[in-house]
Amino acid sequence: VSYDNATALQPGRQKTPSLDSSCFSSPPVNFLQELPSYRSIARRRTAILSRDKQSGTLLKPTDCYSSRLEGGITENLNSQCIRKYALNISEKRRLRDIQETQMKYLSEWDQWKRYSSKSWKRFLEKAREMTTHLELWREDIRSIEGKFGTGIQSYFSFLRFLVLLNLVIFLIIFMLVLLPILLTKYKITNSSFVLIPFKDMDIQCTAYPISSSGLIYFYSYIIDLLSGTGFLEGTSLFYGHYTIDGVKFQNFTYDLPLAYLLSTIAYLALSLLWIVKRSVEGFKINLIRSEEHFQSYCNKIFAGWDFCITNRSTADLKHSSLRYELRADLEEERIRQKIAERTSEETIRIYSLRLFLNCIVLAVLVVCFYAIYIATIFSQEHMKKEIDKMVFGENLLILYLPSIVITLANFITPVIFAKIIHYEDYSPGFEIRLTILRCVFMRLATICVLVFTLGSKITSCDNGTCELCGYNQKLYPCWETQVGQEMYKLMIFDFIIILAVTLFVDFPRKLLVTYCSSWKLIQCWGQQEFAIPDNVLGIVYGQTICWIGAFFSPLLPAIATLKFIIIFYVKELSLLYTCRPSPRQFRASNSNFFFLLVLLIGLCLAIIPLTISMSRIPSSKACGPFTNFNTTWEVIPRTVSTFPSSLQSLVHGITSEAFAVPFFMIICLIMFYFIALAGAHKRVVDQLREQLSLVRKHRPGGREWHCCGPLSHLPPKVYLQAWPSAASLIH
Repeated sequence: VSYDNATALQPGRQKTPSLDSSCFSSPPVNFLQELPSYRSIARRRTAILSRDKQSGTLLKPTDCYSSRLEGGITENLNSQCIRKYALNISEKRRLRDIQETQMKYLSEWDQWKRYSSKSWKRFLEKAREMTTHLELWREDIRSIEGKFGTGIQSYFSFLRFLVLLNLVIFLIIFMLVLLPILLTKYKITNSSFVLIPFKDMDIQCTAYPISSSGLIYFYSYIIDLLSGTGFLEGTSLFYGHYTIDGVKFQNFTYDLPLAYLLSTIAYLALSLLWIVKRSVEGFKINLIRSEEHFQSYCNKIFAGWDFCITNRSTADLKHSSLRYELRADLEEERIRQKIAERTSEETIRIYSLRLFLNCIVLAVLVVCFYAIYIATIFSQEHMKKEIDKMVFGENLLILYLPSIVITLANFITPVIFAKIIHYEDYSPGFEIRLTILRCVFMRLATICVLVFTLGSKITSCDNGTCELCGYNQKLYPCWETQVGQEMYKLMIFDFIIILAVTLFVDFPRKLLVTYCSSWKLIQCWGQQEFAIPDNVLGIVYGQTICWIGAFFSPLLPAIATLKFIIIFYVKELSLLYTCRPSPRQFRASNSNFFFLLVLLIGLCLAIIPLTISMSRIPSSKACGPFTNFNTTWEVIPRTVSTFPSSLQSLVHGITSEAFAVPFFMIICLIMFYFIALAGAHKRVVDQLREQLSLVRKHRPGGREWHCCGPLSHLPPKVYLQAWPSAASLIH
């Protein structure tokens, strides 16, 4: 609506709001037209108008619109175009009424197409509305969002994403590996197993004693259930159960080794694509976010409130969170000024101190990794003893010794890192990020240390027996199953620790804080905080175990799905009844991007040991579908060799250096293009912000509009004094 026409209305005379023709005419040439996104929108609009002309939906506007819509809107419009134009709702309704009245002038075929199109759109909208009601934990997550804000809600949404991800991974493995075996085993289809022919293989390499028969103590079943040994070792839970070459149906033979390897590649690729797709939105927000500190103050004061909050205590918590963020911003500004005023001697002193403290951090990590290495070696060497020679507790302790050491390291190192970071003289925001980064590296690297320790034990021999089978067959007759058992134990022990901490630490602590609040020790201890980063690191740690272990234990994703479902309800009860939200809250956009970034790091670390084990370590000769292959990856070249010669030439050409080098260069050019495009968008955002800061100069009437421009040159303390609401939050 044009400003001049609106001010020119006579008293007592009602004038229809008009549309300025400049709204739809070609806009003036400015920097916005240089963006590729603007040009794509212009092309899309031209295509829509040309499609409307061909459809024959003639829309003849009345006289009051004919002079206003001649620039960009022609005579032809449909409902989709009307929705896209910047018209008020009354104008859109009037145009739609005109369309309905002119429907009778169309042919029956055009009328049927219009009505069927509208019916299909209504059906899709209803279907989308129905699918939202089928969303997992929809009401629970909405309730958490209303009581505790979007930061904690993002954690539970992330947990739901992991449940769905593991469910899809399990379905992939089930369809490609388990289903053909089950159909043949229970005679559902007319198929039979194809056994693996043993070719030129020493009989010593094929020996695989699973368990001894005879009298079994009752507690041994508990040990087997917790460690994956005994009666569980020969089940479909582990790699050694799938010792067949394929399934022969009536018309074809199903290649099980190829399907087993492709299922691993499929779930890793699916996880990567799904994580990247979900993290794109958060990456866009973080990419265009300004680094200007004054913009951060404006966002916190004018747009920092979470309108999903409906609980009074949560609202008070949000107030304290905003107060904490503003104080942290002022502290960061003070540290910047302190850095600018440092002398050369002070700079050398602080960097020397940081170097010394980082050496301490590295020493702590080395000690933890070495402890995990020693515990793994000790556990592997002593777990082969007979059960009757050890008592129940001793046997269980030896089986779970690596898991216990890893859990202790994950509990102790964050406390040490939090103490060390205070002496490094960083800003509060950087302290949090650096501590989280160290904890992420610690948690995920411990799994890799365990896997590489197992790999070194598998490929090392004392008496030269590795030359016969390619690995230590005496200690590890089916090493893939034993690696799967270690991943299984890590998964089970992590789940037990989460339940034990909630039941035996958080709940008693809540009772003590509630009924013994007068004690000074209880007051210092306080109520347990629901720390979002720690909880996220815990479930990312469990998901990394699942990614690594799914190759060695195909049913591990199903166990992880059940585990995360139980954790969801346990954490929800803990949040509602035993914990209080942390005063350092995360925004939902920041949280989602941070969660997915940590998860992506875990996926990359999981791919490394899987790739090495499939391509470098010889496969077991006593179990599994790859007994006739030197390594797991050799099934791919063998499958390619069965292709026609032309297809083989194509595959060899794609995998050759002559194709890889140009492909890599093209990918780099595309990446540089998108980086340049993102930089152009960010420059446009900066220019738009500059124009917004100068909008007071162009306001009608000559009155100044003090929004962000007049205060942008002030330091933070003066700015906060200028805004009473901000000053009240600080003081």
